[in-house]
Amino acid sequence: MNRRHFLALAGMLPFAPPAFSQQQAPSSTPRPLPTLLDEAARLENLKAVIVARGGEVLAERGYRGNSPDTSTNIKSASKTVVSLLVGIAIDRKVLDGVDERIAPILARDLPEKPDPRLGRITVGNLLSMQAGLDRTSGPNYGRWVSSHNWVRFVLAQPFVDEPGGGMLYSTGSSHLLSAILTRKTGRPTLELARDWLAPLKGFRIGGWDRDPQGIYLGGNQMAMSTRSLLAFGELYRNGGTTPEGGRIVSPGWIEASWMPRTTSVFNGDGYGYGWFLRRIGGEEVRYAWGYGGQMLYIVPSLGLTVAMTSDDGNPSAQSGYRDQLHDLLANVVASVRDGGGVPPAARDG
Repeated sequence: MNRRHFLALAGMLPFAPPAFSQQQAPSSTPRPLPTLLDEAARLENLKAVIVARGGEVLAERGYRGNSPDTSTNIKSASKTVVSLLVGIAIDRKVLDGVDERIAPILARDLPEKPDPRLGRITVGNLLSMQAGLDRTSGPNYGRWVSSHNWVRFVLAQPFVDEPGGGMLYSTGSSHLLSAILTRKTGRPTLELARDWLAPLKGFRIGGWDRDPQGIYLGGNQMAMSTRSLLAFGELYRNGGTTPEGGRIVSPGWIEASWMPRTTSVFNGDGYGYGWFLRRIGGEEVRYAWGYGGQMLYIVPSLGLTVAMTSDDGNPSAQSGYRDQLHDLLANVVASVRDGGGVPPAARDG
């Protein structure tokens, strides 16, 4: 059975934007944030957590010798960073928009006899993981990163769905976005990130791997601290502006990024442009997720931003660890909603 047949049987084609996925239920009695973060030490892979509301840090912890300033490989949470850079490029007219076709930009790396469907793939398809090309994540990842030209390898993959069809989560799609940004600007993606996000205090990318042609890996192997991840999340929570009011990306890009465009066959969560969408603790949550449990949660209804980093050497989905982090967030949400996470002065005011 091919993927499109499977998706049709599953009711996913034609696609209608999904409701937010099932929610994690908090414990029956909300507990204070300091207690919750102390208890989180039992999660052996957890390195650091920061909880902020309205831009004010309410609580933070580091575990097992780590701190919120410890640099961590944020893995696929970096796909959300690449998505932001695409949004800025569109705002700056570097790219024509999400409907721009990618084939003319990447023409020199197309196969000798390209499938005509390559000409239909758009920037938006890459952002929402709907390119239709076979994935270069999971079991195909090793072959891909062992190839001599990662961009050409992705573009040479067979189509297993139509462009704009079901979600095919693939780091290769994000890497094509990094290549597109480099081709259109003539500048490395890391240089663009450091330039365009320079006004965002507390945000910093450390190391970042590159492919054999020197293109920064769109969607993996990016070093960032928990505090830097929080600063990045605060930019989205603030509608694209810094705390000082400087505009980095348009509010329309934030809205577009958080609009559900497809759904994951692995966890049932909605997916926008680099962001997963789910209900946790009774609230609509937008989150970035990287292998091992690199998490950035935004809860707009509560003005809440929560960053969590973990050991990047262990899986988080199949082990149930990601769900434990969702549960931790559900309890944080309950605590904040109950007033347990807000300083007394703020509650009295």
